[in-house]
Amino acid sequence: MSDGIKNFRILDLFSGAGGFSYGMEKNIHFQTVIAVDFNPNALATFKYNMPNTRIINGDITDAEIKKQIIEQSKELKVNMIIGGPPCQGFSLKGKKLGLNDPRNFLFREYLNIVKELQPDVFTIENVKALLSTSAGWFKNQIVEEVHRLGYHVKYGILNASRFGVPQSRERAIFLCCKEKSIDLPVGTDQIVTVKDAISDLAYLDSGEGAFEQEYAIEPKSGYQAARRKHSKKLYNHKASNHSAIAIQKLSMIPPECGKEHLPQDMLGKQQFSGTWGRLKWDCVSPTIDTRFDASSNGTNNHPFLNRSITPREAARLQSFDDDFVFVGAKVQVRQQIGNAVPPLLAKAIADKIYEEIGE
Repeated sequence: MSDGIKNFRILDLFSGAGGFSYGMEKNIHFQTVIAVDFNPNALATFKYNMPNTRIINGDITDAEIKKQIIEQSKELKVNMIIGGPPCQGFSLKGKKLGLNDPRNFLFREYLNIVKELQPDVFTIENVKALLSTSAGWFKNQIVEEVHRLGYHVKYGILNASRFGVPQSRERAIFLCCKEKSIDLPVGTDQIVTVKDAISDLAYLDSGEGAFEQEYAIEPKSGYQAARRKHSKKLYNHKASNHSAIAIQKLSMIPPECGKEHLPQDMLGKQQFSGTWGRLKWDCVSPTIDTRFDASSNGTNNHPFLNRSITPREAARLQSFDDDFVFVGAKVQVRQQIGNAVPPLLAKAIADKIYEEIGE
């Protein structure tokens, strides 16, 4: 605390590649000092992009790892915790045990670390269904536990598209604060479209591109200019090398259309309506998942080119800046991007926290 301004020193649990932290740090009063994850590949990307953050690679349930987290958080004066603990047990079958269900131990561990460190504020990000499962029973369990720890809590579902992210991605957010109750950010109805996000990258065919290359086209929107602002090169813009049959199918699907244009004998076994779909230029993207590079996976094919979107295009749709470089093998990179919290959604949460308790 200096000159009446509060600065937030963050512990990022279950950090993945760092989307949550990267977005928080877009507000200058937030800095992630420690990131924890069990996936070394995701942490390699985190460290590459946020080299000043101390990294702990390990299982949060391991006593030695937990001790490291607590000791280093105290040493670095952590006063905020963020993260999205997995919660496989939040289902009807798990209701009997709730937060004590062994499958929810990571949620319990997150709250145990909150209890130990007593941060000024913490936020939990999770799947939308968490709030409604079993008529809200699990959500009530979490709220009761947060209150028991001495925190105010507000929760709800935020759609990333309301915060400048060119993607419809709904997530449950719990915003917990010792000092006062903080409302979730509201956002705006004004959307950033797929065209706004990736039209300057529309020149690769299947198999083309490279990990690092020069920009080929000038930015065509304010969103593209903002994402390119700090990057001299274009990274991760490499198209999947699709099979001949996949390219043939895509060539039969008109711009912005879907598998309704394929003959019945070419549909294969995919039952879902969105498979083989193309993105629509003037809409937001559907939720980016960890299989965005497979043409048959869902609506993640380019609006008019005969290929799925590249990792950089997926990262743009997640609102990562172009200077955020994803490192690792192809499968690791797509998992890092698909699992990430959109940075501009994280920034909106940081801005709201700072507005309420930062000054």
